[in-house]
Amino acid sequence: MRKDAKSEIVLMEIEKISTLDLPPIIGWHRKETVLNRRFLPIIGREKGALLERLVKKHKPSSTLEIGTLVGYSAILMARNLEKGKIISLEIDKNAAKVAESNIAKAGLSDKVDILVGDAKKTIRKLDKKFDFIFIDAKKEEYFAYLKLLENKMEKGCIIVADNAKIYADAMKDYLHHVRDSGRY
Repeated sequence: MRKDAKSEIVLMEIEKISTLDLPPIIGWHRKETVLNRRFLPIIGREKGALLERLVKKHKPSSTLEIGTLVGYSAILMARNLEKGKIISLEIDKNAAKVAESNIAKAGLSDKVDILVGDAKKTIRKLDKKFDFIFIDAKKEEYFAYLKLLENKMEKGCIIVADNAKIYADAMKDYLHHVRDSGRY
């Protein structure tokens, strides 16, 4: 089976369970391991398609994702990478295990490395620069992530921040910095 077909199957499986309202012990292991949530906050097809277009257009060689959850967006990006890898940061070890499983089922393990831990601590330890950054984690921490990453960005780095409109109140400091600092 082609990697695209494998990844499409995994994405459809994730989408199916993302809106199920079942008790966490019913269904397969992914539902059970994502912190007993009744809703998986994945980016979905519409925003996912935008993310895929950005990866295709900008052809990043060094991508950072903050917030892996079940690996949905990592799969979308990885299947569109021409070169390089994605480093994906996830605070929850159980979610990271689910993501690793999903990414493996999609045939993309060679393109994604998941690091488990608090992103604010993990970012400090990263010794490389990135040309594409996708942030989809704790909204009130976007500004802290951005400040920690400013010296780890290649010139022309693309930054995608999920939910910036809907969570604008929680992200005021981030949005103010992006709009008014003159750096972006």
